[in-house]
Amino acid sequence: MRLAAHALPESTRALRLEVRAFLRGEVERGAFVPAVDTWLGGVDLDLSRALGARGWLGMSYPEQYGGRGASALDRFAVTEELLAAGAPVAAHWIAERQMAPSILKWGTEEQKQRFVPGIARGELYFAIGMSEPDTGSDLASVRTRGEKVDGGWRVNGAKIWTSGAHIAHRMIALLRTSPREDSARHAGLSQFIIDLHSDGVEIRPIISLDGKHHFNEVVFTDVFVPDEDVLGSVGDGWKQCTSELAIERSGPERVLSTVPLLLLWVEAIRAGTLPDDVHARRVLGSLVARLFVLRQMSLAVGGSLASGQSPDVEAALVKDLGTRFESQLTEAVRRVVPDVPDLAGSPLSSMLATAVLHAPGFTLRGGTNEILRGVVARGLGVR
Repeated sequence: MRLAAHALPESTRALRLEVRAFLRGEVERGAFVPAVDTWLGGVDLDLSRALGARGWLGMSYPEQYGGRGASALDRFAVTEELLAAGAPVAAHWIAERQMAPSILKWGTEEQKQRFVPGIARGELYFAIGMSEPDTGSDLASVRTRGEKVDGGWRVNGAKIWTSGAHIAHRMIALLRTSPREDSARHAGLSQFIIDLHSDGVEIRPIISLDGKHHFNEVVFTDVFVPDEDVLGSVGDGWKQCTSELAIERSGPERVLSTVPLLLLWVEAIRAGTLPDDVHARRVLGSLVARLFVLRQMSLAVGGSLASGQSPDVEAALVKDLGTRFESQLTEAVRRVVPDVPDLAGSPLSSMLATAVLHAPGFTLRGGTNEILRGVVARGLGVR
């Protein structure tokens, strides 16, 4: 394990306070209501564009592609503020977090110029095409195929649990481009940038328990993808995909999805509307202590990524522990506050109800915890 301590530089403090003041102003004018899990389910296109206009998206991208050339730690501070505020940032989240970095790492110069600036402006949205129906977390069992044709590829198959596909412009999809061999399950996979408005693309909504819609099934029927939209080299899909997963699994969103609930509970205690007793303080102290440790772990992985390392095992560990914490935080608050979870109730009651409904997905998306523990075990040489 390489979890070297990292600290945010003092220079990020002014940036953090600037972002915090902006978000507070947005809440005060009624632009959005803070909620939990908004990096996945909260969409506000105006807010995404406003963040892009302020240079708070794609901060670490090179300036020639619309970024600011800022450090990954600057981006970490901005990300924390967005999550803590419960801001609806799902529209741009996936594109800004991992699709643009993947294109910058593996893509052609033409792809970088065509896609990355729009992502940095908060105007171009991407979905992830990894999971497939009936395959669980076995990502190597990809069955969606890309068949070579004149000038490009013909794609057939389906992806599922695709967050935000109904608002996304593009998807980076992992496809099988050569026959699978049991001795080399990870070979013969490639990634494609697919236009989700192409002929033959069908997006089917998957409605959640709360009646909301952010998951989708995306079906491809003879979809043509031109050669210029292959990401990197044909056959390198698995290497590219695992690199993306380290980014996807280790960010502060794997720890902070339910922190707005914690903050709202603390506000209620301070306001005197909820008990400030020994039991509440013990629960709060325990949650905050764990949150601090998990934040440091996430920051350590972020620092490793920024220095060019590939902390796949460490990222899997952070995702496992962080997503369990998100659910445990929800359950702890549910047990200690008298409010009954109610979507139509008080702000605390409503947020608690949303957290309860979203909690089953915390340990599933981005790889189930059982799969992640297998990754950690192999990395430690005990499996």
